[in-house]
Amino acid sequence: MRLRSIVIGAVIALVFIALGGIAWTWRSAIAPISAGGAAINDHQIISRGADLAAIGGCGTCHTADAGKPLAGGLPLPTPFGTIFSTNITPDAETGIGTWSEAAFQRSMREGVDREGRHLYPAFPYDHFTRATDDDIRAVYAFLMSQPAIRNVAPSDDLVFPLNFRPLVAGWKVLFLDRGPLQPDASKSAEWNRGQYLADGLGHCGACHTPRNDLGAEKKDSVFAGGSAEGWDAPALDAAAAPKWTANQLTEYLATGWHPSHGAAAGPMADVVNNLKHASAADVRAIAIYIASFSSQSESVTAPARENRIPTASAETVALYNGSCAQCHREANDVGPSKALPLSRSSSLRRAAPTNTVRVVLSGIQAYRGAGGPYMPAFDGMLSDQQIAAVVDYARARHTNQPPWVGIQDEITKARQGVAQ
Repeated sequence: MRLRSIVIGAVIALVFIALGGIAWTWRSAIAPISAGGAAINDHQIISRGADLAAIGGCGTCHTADAGKPLAGGLPLPTPFGTIFSTNITPDAETGIGTWSEAAFQRSMREGVDREGRHLYPAFPYDHFTRATDDDIRAVYAFLMSQPAIRNVAPSDDLVFPLNFRPLVAGWKVLFLDRGPLQPDASKSAEWNRGQYLADGLGHCGACHTPRNDLGAEKKDSVFAGGSAEGWDAPALDAAAAPKWTANQLTEYLATGWHPSHGAAAGPMADVVNNLKHASAADVRAIAIYIASFSSQSESVTAPARENRIPTASAETVALYNGSCAQCHREANDVGPSKALPLSRSSSLRRAAPTNTVRVVLSGIQAYRGAGGPYMPAFDGMLSDQQIAAVVDYARARHTNQPPWVGIQDEITKARQGVAQ
C-alpha cells in the first residue's frame, strides 16, 4: 500500500513538473493582421529602417536567391546542425505579412515569433533586444514596405534534442539579457552611438566573440575572436593583430579595404557591402567604438615581415609565382586589385589555416566597383593538393610561424561548407 502511494505521489509530481515546464515555455500567439494592414507610410521612418536593416545585415542572412530578396531559405551552418533563415517579406502566407508591429517587436526582443514559437538564437535577438522601440519600428516599416515574395524555407536540420524548440526557453533564461544599453557618461557621444549600433542591431559580437558549449557568447571575452560560417572572426580587443585605429577601421568599413589590413573577405565582405547603405556618421561611430578595444594610438601600422625563400618543389614555386606573386607584389607595391604584399597578411600568421584556405578557394569579389579589392577564386583552378602546397609555401615564405597542421582537413571542410 505504501509503495502504491509512493508511485502515485511520484506520478503526480511528474505531472506538475511537466505542466510547470509547459507553462514556463509557452508563449501565446499574437493575433494576425490583414495583409497590408501594417503599412507605415512615413518615408522618413522607412528610410531610417533601411539604413538600420543594412547595419543589421537583414538582407544577407534572409536572402538565399538574389532574385528573391529577404525571402529566406539561406542555410546557416552551426555546430548543432543547419538552420534556414525565414522569409521576412510581407507575404501573408510564407512571410511576416500578418505580423503586427507588436509581434515583430516581440521577435526582436524575446526571440518569439507571432505564433508563439521560440526562435533559435542564430537569429541574434540577444543583440537586437538592445535596440530602441523607435528603431525596431523603423526596421518593421522598411520590411513591410518591400515586395511580398512567396517562398517556403526548408525545415531546420538540428541534432536531437536541440530540434525541440521549447528547450530554447531554457537557453534564454541562462543567456538572454534583455533591456536597453546604458550610455557610458565617460565616453563621447560618437562612442556611445557606436556601442549602441555594434552591440545592438549590428551584432558584431555574434561573430567576433567566442561562444560556450551551448552556443552563447562568452560575456567575459567580448571581441576576443570567434567564428562565422566556417571562417575565423579575428579578435578585435587588445589582442587584435594587427591593431586597429578608428581612422583605419572607418576606411575599412567604408571601402572594404585598408593598406595596413587588406581586404574584407568571407562574411566580413557582406558586412562592409551592407554598410555602404548606412550613413557615414554611423560607420564612423561603429569604428570609434570597436577601435577603442585595441587601445592604440592613431599611428598604428601593420609591421612588415621579412620574405624568406623556403625549400619547396619546383612545381610549388611555379604555382605560387603564377597564382599569387603576380598580384601580391613585394616592397609595399599594391596593384590595381588592392592585393597587399603577403608579408602583411594577418591570415597567414594565424594559428590555423582556416581563413587563408577559404579565401584562396572562394576569392574576393569586387563589391565596391572597379578597382578592387578583388581576388579570383581558385576552387575550380587548383586541386586540393596544389592549394595545400601553395598555402604551406606562402606561410613559410612570408612569416616566421611554424608550419600549419591540418591544411587538407580545412580544404575539405571549406569545400563541403562545414562550420567550425
